[in-house]
Amino acid sequence: MTVDALTRTDAVSEEAATEAPVDSTPQAETAEAPAEAKTETPETPETPTDENAVESPKPKRGRPKVATTAKKTRTVELTLTVTGTADGEWQAELKNGSKWVTKGLEIPAAAVSRAAKELHADLSGPIDEVINAARELQAAKVAQLEAELEKAKLALAELDA
Repeated sequence: MTVDALTRTDAVSEEAATEAPVDSTPQAETAEAPAEAKTETPETPETPTDENAVESPKPKRGRPKVATTAKKTRTVELTLTVTGTADGEWQAELKNGSKWVTKGLEIPAAAVSRAAKELHADLSGPIDEVINAARELQAAKVAQLEAELEKAKLALAELDA
């Protein structure tokens, strides 16, 4: 116990002596305090008491805020999904975070090819392969339809004659 605490206890005991005691136990406690004062060492320099520690502000939880000069950049999450079929039909879907902006938007294959070339060569290679395969499939389909058209014209010409 420090000298300050003892003198404070003495002051409390003096106040208690002037007031009418309600309980006998506080008197016993105040009577012990002067006895302890005699056994203590002589006065020491004043040290902070518990009251001073309570008055100082408590540190805040978490990391301390540090002032920075760097600008905070706001990131936006956009997800563009481009899907194509073997027939050469392409669709795009755009999602902003968890909200759909557009779904099932039809786009031409040439636009997909141009966009892939603009973005990166690693993207344009596989996409161009898919587009070329679809182009060959459509060319074969056109050749088949032209053959059917020629047969239909011959059949019509025989009926007219």
